Amino acid sequence: MSNDGVVAVERALSVLDCFRPGAERLSLADFDARLPLHKTTIFRLLNSLARCGYVVREPDGRYALGPRVLYLGRVYERSFNLSNVVMPVLERLSAQTGESAAYYVEAGQDGHRLCLFRHQPHEGLHSQVLAGSVMPPDESSTGRVFQVWGQLKGRGGERLPFFSCGKRDPYTSSWSVPIIGDEDRFVGALTVAGPSERLKNADAPYVESLILAAADALSGRMGASADMRESLYGPPRG
Repeated sequence: MSNDGVVAVERALSVLDCFRPGAERLSLADFDARLPLHKTTIFRLLNSLARCGYVVREPDGRYALGPRVLYLGRVYERSFNLSNVVMPVLERLSAQTGESAAYYVEAGQDGHRLCLFRHQPHEGLHSQVLAGSVMPPDESSTGRVFQVWGQLKGRGGERLPFFSCGKRDPYTSSWSVPIIGDEDRFVGALTVAGPSERLKNADAPYVESLILAAADALSGRMGASADMRESLYGPPRG
């Protein structure tokens, strides 16, 4: 069975993706400036979306999101369970790398972070951080993610994923990346950690590519825009 999708559907969804905070009402000219489509095609797509309730045309000729979008948002909101979204990503990343994978969120105090979810392989020596642990600010890879995206400190030229060795404890190394959610806001950090003696022999480019792919997928589920994800994690992976 082909996995190519339907071009017309993807074009219609690209029209809806033009709406964002600060651009809640758009004219046909606005869509034309944002999309690589002929204006006539955009107009026809808008008419179809309006008939189905996904957009409304206002008296001044501009378009806004319609009530059907709110309905689907409410359905999604009721079905959304953070654990069901995060844990499969952690389990897959842990299986791919052979190391512990964790998801951290801000813990209230500046720079503090809470290990909300964690998964580790059943065998071997691994980082002993438990889900529910709260950690103070530090210079570990995860700590730096919260410094840069949580406290808005300078990133410098350091590329993602951040890496650290022996910062939180002398025997542990880790990679970490920010996770972005709805309205492109920082919501947490995805971290892979393990014994420094083992990680120093790891295929770093391969592990980094796995972490970036996992972060891209997780941020997409959290509501981050495609543009934001590409700016942080690179082009979409096949």
